[in-house]
Amino acid sequence: MSNEDFLSLWPTTLLRRVLPSVDSANQDLAAHILQLESNHADLTENYLTQNLFESDHPAVDWLQQCITKTIRDYLQNSGINYAVDWSLQGWANINRLGDYHSLHNHPHSYLSGTYYIATPNQTIGPDQRNDINPGAISFFDPRAQANMNAIASDRQVDPEFRVQPEPGMMLLWPSFLHHFVHPNLSAEPRISVSFNVVLKWRSEYVPLQ
Repeated sequence: MSNEDFLSLWPTTLLRRVLPSVDSANQDLAAHILQLESNHADLTENYLTQNLFESDHPAVDWLQQCITKTIRDYLQNSGINYAVDWSLQGWANINRLGDYHSLHNHPHSYLSGTYYIATPNQTIGPDQRNDINPGAISFFDPRAQANMNAIASDRQVDPEFRVQPEPGMMLLWPSFLHHFVHPNLSAEPRISVSFNVVLKWRSEYVPLQ
């Protein structure tokens, strides 16, 4: 038996999953969300005043089931072997030409995620910078100054992890993780559903000291 271990301490786990055969469901979700926006022009901005999952729309119900399965898989991977009780808050995002989301995290929740419905193809024009990453989402190391001695190829100290979403992709991460959504440079809207996993507090959640 080896007398040494490589221990991964204080990890931050991000789950990236691409759901199969989503074309029909995504078409229904996009139509439903655009219809909601036609009645509420500030749909994307006023996310705290809505919960998409209170809808009885069949495609929304399908998405909620997929998210619930993903949350359970995330918890199992994290080694949580007891029942966790949560509520799910979700809201629609419609990002049109030039829209972006500035650096932020999601207070008062345990996990957060996004499901991508429509992600238009985007190319960088000859007069544009080549580092603008249109349509991408970036996650940043939550440990202050952890990358001050960064060297190439050391994944422990990469300050940024960037994902280029595609339709059918679901991302799930700890809510404390700061992230930034790069601008949409397409005339077509980028449509997604974001959500928070809010714990219904129980004494079992308190870590042993």
